[in-house]
Amino acid sequence: MPQLLYNNVWLSVQRKSKISASRRLTLKTKLLKMASAMLEKEKEQKRQERESALSERVPQLQLSGLSVQDLQALCKELHHKIDVVDEERYDIDAKVSKSSKEFVDLTAKIFELKGKMKRPALKRVKISADAMLGALLGSKVKESVDFKANLKTVKKEEEKKEEVTDWRKNVEAMSGMEGRKKLFDAGQ
Repeated sequence: MPQLLYNNVWLSVQRKSKISASRRLTLKTKLLKMASAMLEKEKEQKRQERESALSERVPQLQLSGLSVQDLQALCKELHHKIDVVDEERYDIDAKVSKSSKEFVDLTAKIFELKGKMKRPALKRVKISADAMLGALLGSKVKESVDFKANLKTVKKEEEKKEEVTDWRKNVEAMSGMEGRKKLFDAGQ
């Protein structure tokens, strides 16, 4: 944006576009029409290429006038061709996945060498202790770990309780002179 100095103050001046709004609108519509026409041509061309490739690779089957044995032989041959194509597809799939992994590794190495590591935005996640241990240790820990069981246990000393005996025996022992003598001896 150009700036002008007016009374010791810089003012920004917006330039008017040289194209009128109606002219700009007509240009946009023409561009969109051309783009849509080009897109349609491209779709038609891809469809024709696909049809030509299929007609090249898959010839028309002549099933009329064939015996049962000839049909069985044709089915076996088609089945064999399907197996070959499936093997090729699997091999190509494996190569593509391997090359995409290599591509990701190489881009990571490039970022490391440049020193411009982008840290992803981290989110706070509520996770249980069992899930966290499972994530850290993998499949080593299958059972849930009981943390309370691993804590030290403190044994409290049991209070000494007097033996409770049958009260009837106690009464019989205290009755008579013998009981009074025991009480007297216990008092001294």
